[in-house]
Amino acid sequence: MCITMTGYAAPASTPGPDFAGKTVAFIDVAGNTNVSSDVILAATKVKPGETWNSARIKQDLSMIYELGYFSDVTADFSSVPEGVKLIYRVKENPVIKDIVVQGNQKVTTARIMSLIAVKKGTVFNTKVFSDNTRAIEDYYKALGYILAKVGDTAVPTDGVLRVKISEGLVEDIVVKGNSKTKSFVVTRELKLKIGQPFNSKDARKSMQRVYDLGYFEDVNVKLIPGIQPNTIVVVLEVVEQKTGTLSIGGGYSASNGVVGIIEVGDTNFMGRGDTVKLHVEFGGDTGSTGNNYSFTFTRPWLDKKQTSVSLSIYNLAYQYMDTYTSGDELSTFTERYSGFEVTFARPDGDYFANYVTFKNRNDTYLDYISGPVDYRNTTGYAPDFVPNNFGTTRSITVGRIFDSRDNKTNPSSGQRYSFAGEFAGLGGDFNFSKYSVDFRKYWPMGKQNTLGFRASGGYGTGHIPEMQLYMLGGTDTLRGYRDNQFKGTEMVNASLEYRFPIVKRVMGVLFTDTGSAWSDGFPGLYSSVGVGLRMVTPLGPVRIDYGWGSQGGRAHFGFGGQF
Repeated sequence: MCITMTGYAAPASTPGPDFAGKTVAFIDVAGNTNVSSDVILAATKVKPGETWNSARIKQDLSMIYELGYFSDVTADFSSVPEGVKLIYRVKENPVIKDIVVQGNQKVTTARIMSLIAVKKGTVFNTKVFSDNTRAIEDYYKALGYILAKVGDTAVPTDGVLRVKISEGLVEDIVVKGNSKTKSFVVTRELKLKIGQPFNSKDARKSMQRVYDLGYFEDVNVKLIPGIQPNTIVVVLEVVEQKTGTLSIGGGYSASNGVVGIIEVGDTNFMGRGDTVKLHVEFGGDTGSTGNNYSFTFTRPWLDKKQTSVSLSIYNLAYQYMDTYTSGDELSTFTERYSGFEVTFARPDGDYFANYVTFKNRNDTYLDYISGPVDYRNTTGYAPDFVPNNFGTTRSITVGRIFDSRDNKTNPSSGQRYSFAGEFAGLGGDFNFSKYSVDFRKYWPMGKQNTLGFRASGGYGTGHIPEMQLYMLGGTDTLRGYRDNQFKGTEMVNASLEYRFPIVKRVMGVLFTDTGSAWSDGFPGLYSSVGVGLRMVTPLGPVRIDYGWGSQGGRAHFGFGGQF
């Protein structure tokens, strides 16, 4: 902007027009074509009839310029008999003929256009467009694209407004600290991709996905400026932890003799992210507890769609105690189950996953051990128990899972729910259907404490064998009662836990459980309260609980993360 003077001869000693004490007689606007003089003058403070004030006129020039319609604003003054004639001369911005959005990948052109208030057929307004630029960048940031920005936009001399957007690309991804784990095992879990815009929300999700693998003690992300303008290099720093396990043990009993146990496994086999576990028992009575084995293999990524496959092969015998509802022993016997299961799963978006499992399982009754009832006695308490409950099951299970938890092993927020249906009758000895639901939710209570809630239910129809009924009781369902004390074709179960840290790697738990399982008429709910510990050990997470139910107190010990 500048102030010029025409038609006035100032004294040599006067550095410009000197209209002190004179009246501003006339005010007019020149140079405007599309913006009306009324709009321009409405922005000014000096009015006709007022005494000349050069400082206020300079302020008015600024106010006219800040309207945003003009690339230049000047003022001419001239002396007239009535006083001073003031003319504001403006240079209008061009009329917008078209608007072109360039460089956008993650936000649609239509959405960006909705944030642009300047319109075709109107004079380009720099002030309004500046506000539009901030609105576009704020919208990107709300979506997590924190590097996105609108490039400097010049006044469109040809009438075409070009909105150039730089979304802030990921130039490279670097993994550091991994000696065993292959880098691709880490990078395939990332939602961030080279050549794609950086998203802070995706970065946090990616870091959690890598941590949830269970291969690392710690995971951190650093951002380094890239070589190209407005790009970054994502550096993922990991601290590896042991993923392999080896257990050797044994035992002796008068009935079974000496039994040896070897178990070896790795959740990150050869650093490729596969899970392998082999359990072998040898010696002893080969008809019961001897020569037991199980093998599990999981490959989490079969293809780019993250289809996973899991295979389990097993041939195991164990002692099973059948109880009355009161918890008293009915019959204890040895049962062997053998066969295989194969599961295919695939994620569906960020939070959903679908899976299908085929199972071929054979259950065999081996030996009576103790208790008032010997199921081998066909004239006794339950003469048809063995033929009705032991044989081959061939089934297919389909399920869908939603999981938004912040941490899969120790969640503090989010929720998880699942639906599954198992359908047996693909040959074999049993024909049944089972439908199961499970819901879990977590609330952070302060900085480190968590309230967790779980509710589940099941309903089955058809001929369901004893070993595949819904079962409650024990460390995973209804604490304070015997393992699998309650069983049936129907089930409800709920747990509420309050978790709090005690020392590093050790958490305390206060809990209450309630539930029941039944086949012939709902018997009512059984409940318990208790306390527990959660510890992270070299062998993995360990759970110790003590629950008090209606039949007294009972301790429980288990491995694995909490619900």
